[in-house]
Amino acid sequence: MIIKQDDNTDLQKALTLSLRPSRPSALSASLTFGWRALLKIKYVPEQLFDVTAFPVIFLLMFTYLFGGAISGSTGEYLDFVLPGILVMTVAMITMYTGIDLNKDIQKGIFDRFRTLPFWRPASLVGALLVDALRYLLASTIMIGLGYLLGFRPENGFGGLVFGVLLLLLFAFSLSWIWTFLGLIVRTEKALMGISMMVLFPLTFLSSVFVDTSTMPNWLQKFVDINPITLVVDAVRGFIHGTVTSGQLYTVLIVSAALIIVFAPLTMYFYNNKK
Repeated sequence: MIIKQDDNTDLQKALTLSLRPSRPSALSASLTFGWRALLKIKYVPEQLFDVTAFPVIFLLMFTYLFGGAISGSTGEYLDFVLPGILVMTVAMITMYTGIDLNKDIQKGIFDRFRTLPFWRPASLVGALLVDALRYLLASTIMIGLGYLLGFRPENGFGGLVFGVLLLLLFAFSLSWIWTFLGLIVRTEKALMGISMMVLFPLTFLSSVFVDTSTMPNWLQKFVDINPITLVVDAVRGFIHGTVTSGQLYTVLIVSAALIIVFAPLTMYFYNNKK
């Protein structure tokens, strides 16, 4: 290959240029990583199965298989169970932030990101923001199907919106746990196993499917302090107009506590992982 003199001069100027591109802002870096996460969905759309088919199957199955036996009417049970399954569905898919992070670590992309000059938390925040869109998509599909089946929120559209927003806040805070674990466990399969071991008992031992007052006293005491129960009761209260300030404040405190504890831990291990 022959390099012309002019080309050689331009190359020398580029290599000796003292100016450097400006450092991207925290927002710009976060949005860039969010776009990266969206592109993953674009090229692998099957990963949306958990926010599309999964909630539909659960809502139809529990409404028409158990609704008549539990409430005597599928219509009444639909109004009760839809907010619960909505919370359960979103809570179950919060694990995927940590799983995607663990994949990046295994592939070596994680180490490359840490050498680049941008706001360190951006790679995590961007992924969490896109996951919030996944949660919103799951909520929209669930509520849309509910309307087709006859579900009607007693507190109107406003109560429905506030209930979903509260759920998104809790899901965002819960995602930090799996992001933290994604940094310290060795494989994505291990992380998925841990998350299932935690989430399945929490979701089924809650008020998702039945009223806790029908449970034995010893079980009810545990179920009533289950974080999933607290969120389900608050979201159900917003949707049907029975929410109390105590329920709202409890969910806000739990969500804030999860972020305060696990966000700094996640960033510490993110910055110091070898």
